[in-house]
Amino acid sequence: MSWRIRNRQTVPGFRGSGVPGFVIPGVLALCLAVLPAAWVPPVSAARALPERLSDQEFWRLVTDFSEPNGYFQSDNLVSNERQYQHVVPALERRRGRGAYVGVAPDQNFTFIAALEPEIAFVVDIRRGNLHTHLMYKALFELSADRAEFVSRLFSRPRPDGLGAMSGVRGMLLAFEQAPADEALFEANLAAIERQLVKTHGFDLTEEDLRGIEYVYRMFASFGPNITYQSSHASGRARFRFGNMPTYAELQAATDGLGRRRSYLANEENFRFVKALESRNLIVPIVGDFAGPKALRAVGRYLAEHEATVSAFYVSNVEQYLFQNDVWRNFYANVATLPLDERSVFIRSISGVEVLDPIQALLRAVGKGQVQYYPDLRDRARPGRP
Repeated sequence: MSWRIRNRQTVPGFRGSGVPGFVIPGVLALCLAVLPAAWVPPVSAARALPERLSDQEFWRLVTDFSEPNGYFQSDNLVSNERQYQHVVPALERRRGRGAYVGVAPDQNFTFIAALEPEIAFVVDIRRGNLHTHLMYKALFELSADRAEFVSRLFSRPRPDGLGAMSGVRGMLLAFEQAPADEALFEANLAAIERQLVKTHGFDLTEEDLRGIEYVYRMFASFGPNITYQSSHASGRARFRFGNMPTYAELQAATDGLGRRRSYLANEENFRFVKALESRNLIVPIVGDFAGPKALRAVGRYLAEHEATVSAFYVSNVEQYLFQNDVWRNFYANVATLPLDERSVFIRSISGVEVLDPIQALLRAVGKGQVQYYPDLRDRARPGRP
């Protein structure tokens, strides 16, 4: 099935509204009821997604689509979801379909490598996540291969003998044993800043540059053993408090069937993500899932470019949305995204990734069948659909 939108005016009562024809009418009513109409940046007439965004257009999307910086309980520099690769085989069956939307740090790269979307948006409530993704963007662009990328990421000299055929587990073990290098850190940090400010011309503030330096310092300080909790002020993560998986463990994990599928598992995965980054097609946005602008702006941009959301990685964010009683706003926002019956949420339930068809969930929301977060736990199982 083609992911292109063939007719954007097929919903009775909504002709001329600019709402994609596959948006569920009942959920549109919910959308209008629970969240005021929000301003989203105007876009031009419908056209295909670009093969590359100019630096100016990339930065316009980042700034115009973003909302004010928000709060989360963690810096969330590294995933804590050990089994997130388990859904990759199912995602690969959706390969090459339109757009990807996600949240949080580098686990998005593994999903992007599996899906091979034409464009990706990473929407996170913290501006710190924007800093993390800008750091990654520069490092992808500056690095010729995986080994150089890992060397730059952790400010450690590249061990001898690493090449295109090196396994990710052995590669990261070699870097674990390599000493941190402060001079390399300073040189790489300067290169990151030059890449973003001089080469791309992004209008980063001094606060942004300090934020990028903070994130980069964390990776240099902890190396491949950095975890979700490493940046906590208590320092408990230095002793592996909470048994959080390390970056190295997550990259060397498997899909549950014995195959490693992370974005560093092989050069092919790395090169795909590097190519998207180099063409400015992984766009980080500061936004609240339940907020008035960010997700709606992404949805309007994709609809105007006749692109469907293939997958939306939400992690366990819905848990917090239900706790704060803003989940209706989130689903109202999701209802404005261009979707089809194969569009899925990638959700983390008790540390296990599951897939949940988005339109089916929106129908359930519209019928009142979803009222509490546990209702989501009952909907999906690993490997579905």
